[in-house]
Amino acid sequence: MRVGFFFTCLVDLMRPSIGFAAIRLLESAGATVFVPPSQTCCGQPGYNSGDRQGAIALATKLVAEFEGCDYLVAPSGSCSGMIKTHYADLFRDDPAMLRRSGALAAKTWELTDFLVNVVKIDRVPGSFTGSVTYHDSCAGLREMGVKQQPRTLIGKMREVELRELTECETCCGFGGTFSIKYGEISTRLADNKCEFIARSGADAVVLGDLGCMLNIEGRLRRRGDMKTRVLHIAELLAGESA
Repeated sequence: MRVGFFFTCLVDLMRPSIGFAAIRLLESAGATVFVPPSQTCCGQPGYNSGDRQGAIALATKLVAEFEGCDYLVAPSGSCSGMIKTHYADLFRDDPAMLRRSGALAAKTWELTDFLVNVVKIDRVPGSFTGSVTYHDSCAGLREMGVKQQPRTLIGKMREVELRELTECETCCGFGGTFSIKYGEISTRLADNKCEFIARSGADAVVLGDLGCMLNIEGRLRRRGDMKTRVLHIAELLAGESA
């Protein structure tokens, strides 16, 4: 099973430990992981900002890099959602690329969904002792159907207590360029999220998209919370959250 791993721009530039943790999880599940050295961006920032031609160029490049793999897996509901949901719109006027991108979209998975529903892992390699709460990132939840999968995997960690987060499905305020265009609204959403995290009393908040992680952790620290850890689900499951 040859799994193409899409690192994502943010993970590559801001927190590579997430990528290495995800690869460890995939390899522990028996996958042969292929990481194209030329990979860059899925095209989502340009697509969301109106740069259609730029997005098409990046999407065309990504399709060529990954279409030979059995699966494409990303540690991000946002990026996997871009490939699976929005490439059809990007290539609507290009029948050949529409077919190629559609074939890739059909084998594109968010990490936890892949681990639970494709390889069906029965154990995770990592360990963590303490309580966690989980934030459902918007794109993963609404575009990729990721809800129970990370909770199922957390349930395989015997020393972890999962405390459900109030309004766990409500946006944290990141939304890519939304947080820049609508800073005041974004801040209010982030503050609400931080309040609910504090009320949970959990040692760590866990989630599946680095953009949301950066937004939430940045706001927690600005509010004076230096204790609550902010972890990607891959880091938690792979035991790389020390």
